[in-house]
Amino acid sequence: MKETPNLEYIKELAGGAKSFEEKFIAIIKAEFPNEKEQYLQNLKDKKYRETSENVHKLKHKLNILGLQKGYRLAVRHEEDLRYEDTKLKDEFLDILNVIEAFIKTL
Repeated sequence: MKETPNLEYIKELAGGAKSFEEKFIAIIKAEFPNEKEQYLQNLKDKKYRETSENVHKLKHKLNILGLQKGYRLAVRHEEDLRYEDTKLKDEFLDILNVIEAFIKTL
Protein backbone atom coordinates (compact mmCIF):
# COMPACT_ATOMS: atom_id res chain seq x y z
CA MET A 1 0.00 0.00 0.00
CA LYS A 2 1.33 3.40 -0.98
CA GLU A 3 1.72 6.10 1.61
CA THR A 4 -0.42 9.19 1.34
CA PRO A 5 0.97 12.62 2.18
CA ASN A 6 -0.78 14.43 5.01
CA LEU A 7 -0.52 17.56 7.11
CA GLU A 8 -0.69 15.88 10.53
CA TYR A 9 2.88 16.77 11.50
CA ILE A 10 2.47 20.38 10.40
CA LYS A 11 -0.80 20.69 12.34
CA GLU A 12 0.82 19.18 15.42
CA LEU A 13 3.79 21.51 15.10
CA ALA A 14 1.50 24.52 14.65
CA GLY A 15 -0.50 23.65 17.74
CA GLY A 16 -3.65 25.21 16.32
CA ALA A 17 -1.96 28.35 14.97
CA LYS A 18 -3.49 28.56 11.50
CA SER A 19 -1.12 31.32 10.36
CA PHE A 20 1.90 29.12 11.18
CA GLU A 21 0.32 26.21 9.31
CA GLU A 22 -0.34 28.38 6.27
CA LYS A 23 3.21 29.78 6.25
CA PHE A 24 4.71 26.29 6.56
CA ILE A 25 2.57 25.01 3.69
CA ALA A 26 3.44 28.07 1.59
CA ILE A 27 7.15 27.34 2.07
CA ILE A 28 6.71 23.74 0.94
CA LYS A 29 4.64 24.83 -2.06
CA ALA A 30 7.30 27.37 -3.04
CA GLU A 31 10.38 25.19 -2.50
CA PHE A 32 9.27 21.73 -3.62
CA PRO A 33 8.86 22.31 -7.39
CA ASN A 34 12.32 23.89 -7.65
CA GLU A 35 13.95 21.19 -5.56
CA LYS A 36 12.32 18.46 -7.66
CA GLU A 37 13.42 20.17 -10.87
CA GLN A 38 17.01 20.50 -9.63
CA TYR A 39 17.01 16.84 -8.61
CA LEU A 40 15.81 15.73 -12.05
CA GLN A 41 18.28 17.96 -13.88
CA ASN A 42 21.25 16.81 -11.80
CA LEU A 43 20.19 13.19 -12.24
CA LYS A 44 19.91 13.68 -16.00
CA ASP A 45 23.34 15.36 -16.07
CA LYS A 46 24.80 12.51 -13.98
CA LYS A 47 25.91 14.93 -11.28
CA TYR A 48 25.53 12.34 -8.57
CA ARG A 49 26.98 14.32 -5.67
CA GLU A 50 24.61 17.21 -6.39
CA THR A 51 21.72 14.77 -6.90
CA SER A 52 22.49 13.24 -3.50
CA GLU A 53 22.35 16.74 -1.98
CA ASN A 54 18.98 17.32 -3.68
CA VAL A 55 17.64 14.12 -2.16
CA HIS A 56 18.96 15.22 1.23
CA LYS A 57 16.87 18.41 1.03
CA LEU A 58 13.80 16.65 -0.33
CA LYS A 59 13.78 13.83 2.23
CA HIS A 60 12.90 16.24 5.01
CA LYS A 61 9.75 17.26 3.17
CA LEU A 62 8.79 13.59 2.90
CA ASN A 63 9.06 13.27 6.65
CA ILE A 64 7.10 16.49 7.25
CA LEU A 65 4.34 15.19 4.97
CA GLY A 66 4.05 11.92 6.91
CA LEU A 67 5.84 9.67 4.41
CA GLN A 68 8.01 7.61 6.75
CA LYS A 69 8.59 4.78 4.25
CA GLY A 70 9.39 7.36 1.59
CA TYR A 71 11.82 9.04 3.96
CA ARG A 72 13.63 5.75 4.56
CA LEU A 73 13.81 5.14 0.81
CA ALA A 74 15.21 8.67 0.35
CA VAL A 75 17.93 7.97 2.94
CA ARG A 76 18.99 4.87 0.98
CA HIS A 77 18.76 6.71 -2.36
CA GLU A 78 20.87 9.58 -1.03
CA GLU A 79 23.55 7.14 0.10
CA ASP A 80 23.43 5.12 -3.15
CA LEU A 81 23.89 8.26 -5.23
CA ARG A 82 27.19 8.92 -3.48
CA TYR A 83 28.36 5.73 -5.22
CA GLU A 84 26.69 6.69 -8.52
CA ASP A 85 24.02 4.04 -7.97
CA THR A 86 20.63 5.16 -9.30
CA LYS A 87 18.62 1.97 -8.74
CA LEU A 88 16.06 3.77 -6.52
CA LYS A 89 15.46 6.73 -8.84
CA ASP A 90 12.14 5.47 -10.22
CA GLU A 91 10.70 4.72 -6.78
CA PHE A 92 11.88 8.09 -5.52
CA LEU A 93 10.37 9.87 -8.51
CA ASP A 94 7.05 8.13 -7.85
CA ILE A 95 7.10 9.59 -4.33
CA LEU A 96 7.94 13.05 -5.65
CA ASN A 97 5.06 12.85 -8.11
CA VAL A 98 2.66 11.89 -5.31
CA ILE A 99 3.84 14.87 -3.27
CA GLU A 100 3.51 17.19 -6.26
CA ALA A 101 -0.09 16.09 -6.81
CA PHE A 102 -0.84 16.50 -3.09
CA ILE A 103 0.65 19.99 -2.97
CA LYS A 104 -1.58 21.07 -5.84
CA THR A 105 -4.61 20.24 -3.68
CA LEU A 106 -3.50 22.54 -0.86
